[in-house]
Amino acid sequence: MKLYLMPGACSLSPHIVLRELGLDFEAVLVRRDKSTSNGDDFLKVSPSAYVPALALDDGQVLTEGPAIVQYLADLQPEQGLAPPNGTMGRYQLQSTLNFISTELHKAFSPLFRTGCTDETRAAQFEHLTKRLNALVPRLEGQQYLTGDAFTVADAYLFTVMGWCRFVNFDLAPWPALQAFMERVAARPAVRTALDAEKALRAAHT
Repeated sequence: MKLYLMPGACSLSPHIVLRELGLDFEAVLVRRDKSTSNGDDFLKVSPSAYVPALALDDGQVLTEGPAIVQYLADLQPEQGLAPPNGTMGRYQLQSTLNFISTELHKAFSPLFRTGCTDETRAAQFEHLTKRLNALVPRLEGQQYLTGDAFTVADAYLFTVMGWCRFVNFDLAPWPALQAFMERVAARPAVRTALDAEKALRAAHT
């Protein structure tokens, strides 16, 4: 498998999952001009030009982070990174992934655009505050979003909330979320993924 990624982007989520599962894969850096570290034409891999993209050994390509992480989890279901298909637990996980994608991930996009106004910034911060007020109570009294076991949803939330430091969005009002971020950051697979992305960037820039 090849995971096409961009350091600092949402592709960190499936990268963490791959490391958690111990799967063999090639990490391929995608630069802002869409050139890649291995010479692949990324626009042929993913016509949308967005990371992440997961190229499978049979030639198929899977895009969209929430779909990719579920696919990966199902390759090794015994590791418990996602509940079994067809169970209420799986549907709850999909609900959580969708919430992170549409209500949190998407809210950061305007903040990274050139020319983001103070008005836009304030509106997005208000939106994030409301959504975190709805989500964070789930972390009270447990280590992760669905209980005390790490899942693909936690990898995604950690990735998205990691962008707060780039836009100066303070997580102090949510100590349970701050503790969650520290807990996930300490996981060996997460540290390995972050270090690998730094090394990949350094080697190909």
